[in-house]
Amino acid sequence: MNPNEFQALVKSLPTGKSTPKAIYVHESAIHENKLLVFLETILSALKQNDLKWNVAKFAKGSFQLSYLFYPEFETTAYPSLEHSLYVDLDKNSFKLNDYSKATNPPILHRKEQMVLPEHPNFEDFKLTTEEGVSAGLYENGAAIGFKLGWLSIIEAAGYELVDGRLFRSSMVTPAKGSIDRHKTAISRQSLSSPMKLLQRYGYLEGQFSIFDYGCGLGDDLAELQANGINANGWDPNFLPNEDLVSADIVNLGFVLNVIEDVAERVNALQRAFDLAEKLIVISCMLASESFIAGFKPFKDGVITSNNTFQKYFTQTELKTFVQDVLEDEPITLGSGIVVVFKCKEEQQQFLLGKHRRIRSWSSSTMRTPRKSKLDRLLEDNDLLVQEFTKAAIELGRCPADDEFSDSALVKEVFGSFKKLFNLICKGEGGDRIEDSAKAKREDYLVYLALEKFSQRKKYKSLPEEHKRDIKVFFQTYTNACLQAESLLFDIANPELIRRAAEEAYAALPASMFDGDCLIMMSCYVSLLPSLLRVYVGAASHMFGDWEEADLVKVHLDSGKVSFLVYDDFSAPVPHLKERIKVRLAEQEIDYFDYVNTRRRPPLLGRSQYLESNFDNYDKQLGLDRRLAALGMLKFQTENLTSRGEWESFLDRNNITIRGFRIFRV
Repeated sequence: MNPNEFQALVKSLPTGKSTPKAIYVHESAIHENKLLVFLETILSALKQNDLKWNVAKFAKGSFQLSYLFYPEFETTAYPSLEHSLYVDLDKNSFKLNDYSKATNPPILHRKEQMVLPEHPNFEDFKLTTEEGVSAGLYENGAAIGFKLGWLSIIEAAGYELVDGRLFRSSMVTPAKGSIDRHKTAISRQSLSSPMKLLQRYGYLEGQFSIFDYGCGLGDDLAELQANGINANGWDPNFLPNEDLVSADIVNLGFVLNVIEDVAERVNALQRAFDLAEKLIVISCMLASESFIAGFKPFKDGVITSNNTFQKYFTQTELKTFVQDVLEDEPITLGSGIVVVFKCKEEQQQFLLGKHRRIRSWSSSTMRTPRKSKLDRLLEDNDLLVQEFTKAAIELGRCPADDEFSDSALVKEVFGSFKKLFNLICKGEGGDRIEDSAKAKREDYLVYLALEKFSQRKKYKSLPEEHKRDIKVFFQTYTNACLQAESLLFDIANPELIRRAAEEAYAALPASMFDGDCLIMMSCYVSLLPSLLRVYVGAASHMFGDWEEADLVKVHLDSGKVSFLVYDDFSAPVPHLKERIKVRLAEQEIDYFDYVNTRRRPPLLGRSQYLESNFDNYDKQLGLDRRLAALGMLKFQTENLTSRGEWESFLDRNNITIRGFRIFRV
């Protein structure tokens, strides 16, 4: 086999964990691939037929491979490497490495990417990875590749490994019998994953009170209180004397899964929900049946190795349990995390807010043409007219009585809201109101289209403001839903997607369009045409909040959306840390993380994605132009470059970059 044939076979692998330089594949995924015969042939030639291995590492772009042996690949969440055999076929050399006695061996992550979906442990592997991502463990990619660094990251994030799974829970009642519930509460140095989600959705900005039901050691409380948030909590083991008080938001974090009595579990959920004024966030440990089968059964759960009870849920089981107890449908926020809104208006604000276009309105005075007596009437009540116009522009329609504070004065001076609204619409204020109405209509269509991924709410449960909007913009809720569904179906039409991308490129303040894709900063997604907002929104339904990424890349012909995360996007040359590609047609995600910081690809031509009013824009543009003059980048292209090519360019030209300047070395 020659190098070209080797690379062709590597590219044809049905699965694999991809890094910038290599692909990792479990042996079970290559049984019917010619590479397996090739691997066995090499072992025979090297007289290493007895070598144990279960993961193969294939180099990209070179004739190199490695045999890796993880004895606990199937049973341990993050297995350690026992030994490896590295083979360089270009140089006809090989090297054996023994890690069996190492205190800090390499470890393996994201095992689900190395096996096929039909692998019996695929779902467990996937769930393990989702837990780590939710806990924020992959944010520091430099240290996660080795055992000690990984364990320190887990500890710093406030978790511990119990039987190979991340574990953080709090108690609801004092310990019973032989079950040590108190052992499941641990100290953390950052917010828990449900609290991080609340923060992401704007609930930790001080306007909502928080009660942490089963707060464990109270680390979340300390962090919230230190940031000026009205937060209280209770725990049967650590804060048993605290009062159970009502709050806007109640957090029931990893509590239900440690209660071995079903009736008590139900009671805990009901008691916590009773305390919530607006919403309750519920989180539990998840696991599949194959994982649970490895433990000693106890009631409807298992006993862990440190003598704690765990009732592992599936995502569906958690939602069903919550819905049955509270008689209300929960909304999924993340893996093992759901929210139930007691306040339905707050629920609709939450759902609509996820897809609302961000707009700013001019504060300039807008008046209708002046005519005699009416002219003087408008002039004498100039401030009232301005305020009413501002309200109408914000709503995109005529305000209702309870939507304008000086309603009585408007009726006294102009006779009715409708008369003043019609006068404003005849002037330059009419164009602004129509622009607002168009944007609001698009907001609702995006919101209703993406609601198809969950259970769309009934009209009667909508806030009054939304009902008024729908009546004005669509006449009926049925019309609105039909238009939204039509918009959702249109994302499968490449021609419409391309047309919308061209429109977006012409209108967006900063983006890059090369014919095959549209790339922009995530903060501009809300400014996209409604079709592309649904396109990206459908992908973010699988990925999560698009604002977690720095750049969003819309692939125009392949039905894909990529979310790109950089180590420091404000840097003159940021480096790619994570790339998540969502394949909409297959409803699948390809995840690529660049753990080794020395191998992270650079982002060249950053100025193409910035507005001219951004900090250091002129300096960035100047740097990019100098790099373009040196032949390293081209404008209006993505400039895909490996870390090695970038560093070779710097060495070849004897230059280095400090800040936004190029220096000779």
